[in-house]
Amino acid sequence: MLLQVEQLTKAFGDEKATNAISFDLTEHTSTALIGPNGAGKTTTLSMLAGLVTPTSGQITFHQEERQDIRELIGFLPQYPKFFPWMTALEFTEMAARLSGISAKKARREAQKTLEFVGLGDALTKKTMTFSGGMKQRLGLAQAIVHKPKLLLLDEPVSALDPVGRREIMNLLKELQQEVTILYSTHILNDAEEMTDKLLFLRKGELVEQGNLEDVRHRHADPCIVIEFLTDNELQRFVKQTSWQARIKGLKLSIDAEKDSINMSTVLSVLHEGNFQIRKVEQQTASLEEIFMKVAMV
Repeated sequence: MLLQVEQLTKAFGDEKATNAISFDLTEHTSTALIGPNGAGKTTTLSMLAGLVTPTSGQITFHQEERQDIRELIGFLPQYPKFFPWMTALEFTEMAARLSGISAKKARREAQKTLEFVGLGDALTKKTMTFSGGMKQRLGLAQAIVHKPKLLLLDEPVSALDPVGRREIMNLLKELQQEVTILYSTHILNDAEEMTDKLLFLRKGELVEQGNLEDVRHRHADPCIVIEFLTDNELQRFVKQTSWQARIKGLKLSIDAEKDSINMSTVLSVLHEGNFQIRKVEQQTASLEEIFMKVAMV
């Protein structure tokens, strides 16, 4: 375990941006912080980054060999800001120095990092000339130049076009081999693709967490769908069973919860009746459906 968060709360006056949230992060994993606007995602990341002081609760890093938290963390805010007169190399080198890297090593590491994020041809260009995608890459470079243990990213791809988003996602997948990633996102397809663990926030409270498979299992649609080869086979099945079902074309959807049946029961009936089918499956909830169910109520 790299990080443990216990009962983390942040109040602004009478309003609680986060309320007693607890979770942990395992090394070399990617965790998505999901929730609507105002759920507390940015506040949570800012507290972990040391930019906001918690009202109560505890954040524990399990890294005894390093004492300075700045050496452990890389942070990319949703809207990174840069000194417009600085070049990409100067800015990244400054970030390296602020993170404790020696002056002799900082420029070398800055150059290597900029090449890694795809800015090798823009080392001496001033940041005022950068496009949105280039700024996002530069923001990522300053967050990883000191090789942190934990990388915190606030909506890292929300402002990018599809091509830029794909490029950044590929970089993050590569980084995951060396660093633990916690990021907030509204793009659920990205979370579904690269995330080991999901944390759902609603009004400052952690309302669901776990890996995607476990979360889907807890919120599974109790519907079993059978697709038959012919309409005759479908009608024969309907006559033989008394289960509540919906029919659409050659597909029959059974409400497993109402009829108190499971997949094993359905498979037994299909086998005993020698029904000709194309497939049978338990419907699973999409991440979007889970999000609407747990984070938007």
